[in-house]
Amino acid sequence: MYVLSGWEGSAHDSKVLTDALTRENGLKVPNDCGYPNRRQFLAPFRGTRYHLQDFAGQGRDPNNSKELFNLRHASLRNVVERIFGIFKSRFVIFKTAPPFPFRTQAKLVLACVGLHNFLRKECRSDEFPVDPEDEIRSFEAEDVEQYFASQEQQRANANAWRDTIASNMWNDAMN
Repeated sequence: MYVLSGWEGSAHDSKVLTDALTRENGLKVPNDCGYPNRRQFLAPFRGTRYHLQDFAGQGRDPNNSKELFNLRHASLRNVVERIFGIFKSRFVIFKTAPPFPFRTQAKLVLACVGLHNFLRKECRSDEFPVDPEDEIRSFEAEDVEQYFASQEQQRANANAWRDTIASNMWNDAMN
């Protein structure tokens, strides 16, 4: 789990995102339609079904590669959002504003994340079920870095990369 602690809640999302993406260990999360495609940050296809409830029910399966990409993208975002719920359930201090100075709060978040990760690794009884269907193939960082040639072409390259991923997922689903 990637955690960037220390930004105030009033900070603009784009500033926090830029900070997270430009750090040494760069953030890799599913994007939403509010941001353009860029290196390490792929948005879903606009104008295409996206939300999980759009696919719920019989006969509402994805009809093409873009819808399949958006369904899997939404599923990943849902996992990220569930992590916040788990974190708040485990550490109830985060359900309300802790009565500590801001810097202490930022350190408290990191300490709790470390404790959470330690418990997940060391305590067998602390396991959350993971569906193998939810596992996502990762890409080597070097491959991603080579794929993006320049900042001017970043969005076009990211769109092409997203199209390729969507096409490959669709082909896998159809076979």
